[in-house]
Amino acid sequence: MMRFISEKTAQNILIVIFSASLLFHGLVLAGILPNDIVWGGRTDLGNWQQFELVSIGVNLLLLLTVLWRKGSLPLPPKPRLLRVLFWGMTLLFALNTVGNLLAVTKLEMWLFTPLTFISTLLCLRLARS
Repeated sequence: MMRFISEKTAQNILIVIFSASLLFHGLVLAGILPNDIVWGGRTDLGNWQQFELVSIGVNLLLLLTVLWRKGSLPLPPKPRLLRVLFWGMTLLFALNTVGNLLAVTKLEMWLFTPLTFISTLLCLRLARS
């Protein structure tokens, strides 16, 4: 896989994915998109707004991590820390892929499962370089 996609391309794709995810969760939180299409269709748990705020926070941290790796933030590079963070992101997306496969809603299963799987592979690409 490391030969098929460059680090720069992996970073750019992840930036698009995380930016789109921030927009998506913002639209759900604002009530523009229905809340039953997130969290596996289990928004009857109550306080789904807090779950969405967590999603926004996590996606923002993921985006900032990619931007840091790309050199787009005024932070000194920390290769070892970034490698650990990308291994953690790889694990997070692998588990999220399994969670999306178990989602109640078809949208989450069919749209977000491939997206989280692709994110897993892209994070793995960056973790290994």
